Amino acid sequence: MTDYTIEFVGTGETITCSDKETILSRCLEEGIAQEYSCRVGMCLACSAEIVEGEVTQPAARGLTEEEAESYALTCMARPQSDLKLDRGEYPPSIESELEAGGAGETAAADD
Repeated sequence: MTDYTIEFVGTGETITCSDKETILSRCLEEGIAQEYSCRVGMCLACSAEIVEGEVTQPAARGLTEEEAESYALTCMARPQSDLKLDRGEYPPSIESELEAGGAGETAAADD
């Protein structure tokens, strides 16, 4: 078991997490308010952009292969190096859905 340091960009929060535990579980143990919902790698609520470092997340089915290189689903991701993560940054697939939903609400409000 190897421990890694995870820094959350812009928050001043840092945790130590082993390569055997998920980043989300460690955040919850440390009292860090990490957003999450499904805890099974599908909803993308817990996503964070990987600014620096590497994770393994084979069960993160909500991400495309390309997105999995740049984003971590903290409920599934286990560190493979020291990390810098930017929480609240969502992969393009979810950003597109959010923008589409927002556009639909605007159009409906204009009717």
